[in-house]
Amino acid sequence: MTTLVIGNYSDIDHAALTRTFDPVFIAGPGDLAGLPADTRAAVRAVCYKGHAKFDGSAMDLLPALGLIANFGVGYDAIDVTAATARGVKVTNTPDVLNDDVADLAVGMLLSQVREMEQASAWARSGHWAAKGEYRLNRKFSGGKVGIVGLGRIGREIADRLAAFKMEMHYYARSEKQTPGWTYHADPVSLAAAVDYLVVALVGGASTEKFVSKDMIDALGPRGIIVNISRGTTIDEAALLDALETGRIGGAALDVFLNEPNIDPRFYALDNVVIQPHQGSGTVETRAAMGQLQRDNVSAFLAGQPLLTAVN
Repeated sequence: MTTLVIGNYSDIDHAALTRTFDPVFIAGPGDLAGLPADTRAAVRAVCYKGHAKFDGSAMDLLPALGLIANFGVGYDAIDVTAATARGVKVTNTPDVLNDDVADLAVGMLLSQVREMEQASAWARSGHWAAKGEYRLNRKFSGGKVGIVGLGRIGREIADRLAAFKMEMHYYARSEKQTPGWTYHADPVSLAAAVDYLVVALVGGASTEKFVSKDMIDALGPRGIIVNISRGTTIDEAALLDALETGRIGGAALDVFLNEPNIDPRFYALDNVVIQPHQGSGTVETRAAMGQLQRDNVSAFLAGQPLLTAVN
C-alpha cells in the first residue's frame, strides 16, 4: 500500500480510487495516529478532500510521504509551507471547475438582484393568484460590477458578466490584460465604484478578512456582495451587521465560516441568497476533479511530472 485516501468521497470516486490504487481510507487527518505504524510508514501519496487542517504534525506521522493531492482548487487546509519544508509536493485540481463556479456566482447574483427566491415563494404560496403581481425589483443588466481577485475563476465570472452589459472593475495584485476594464489598486476604491462586488480570492491566511468593514461600508446601501471563494475572505461579523442594518443591500453566498454550521443570523435575513458550498457541485465537474486528482497521484508514483503542482 502506497496511497492513503483522507476525506468523504462519493461512491463513484471511492470505487475509482479503489480500482486505481487499492488504498487505505480514513475520514480525516485526526485518524492518522490510529493507523498502525507500518501502514503509515508505507504511505507515499495522500489523496485529500476536506477542510480539516492537514499540518506538519499530521505529515510527520507519514515518514515516506511525498505527495498530497488535493481534491479542489482551494488548498488552504493544507500547510503548504510545512509540506515544502518536508519535501512533500502538493497538487490541486484547477481549471476543470472554473465554469461551474463562475456559473453559480452569476446565478446567485442574478437571483439576488431579481429576487427570484422571494418571487417563487410569492407564486407558490398562492399570493400571485390572491394578491396579484409580485413587487417590482431591480434591473440586472448594465450595472457596475467589481471582481475581487481576477484569477482563473474571477476572469470567467467577469467574462460572463460582461455579456450582461456590465461596467467592469477589478482588484488584483497587479494590473491584468483586459478589454478596457478598470483596475483598482485599492480594494476600498473598487467597492465604492460598483453596485455588485464578487469575491473570487484564494483562501488562506493572506486573504483572511480581506473584504473588510471599510469595503462593505464603501459598497453602500444598494450594494450586493457575492462570495464564491472561502468564508474566511470576508469579515463575516461586519457583513452580518451591515446586512441587518441595511448598510448594504444584500449578499449571495456559497461559502461561510464554520460551514455547514453557519451563523444562524444568516437564516433570519431575507436579503441573502444562501447556497451550501456547491460551486463545483455538478456530476461532470466533480468527475473531472476526481480524475485530475488521481492522475496527479499516478504521475507521482510513476516518477512523471505532476500535472498541477502547487509547490
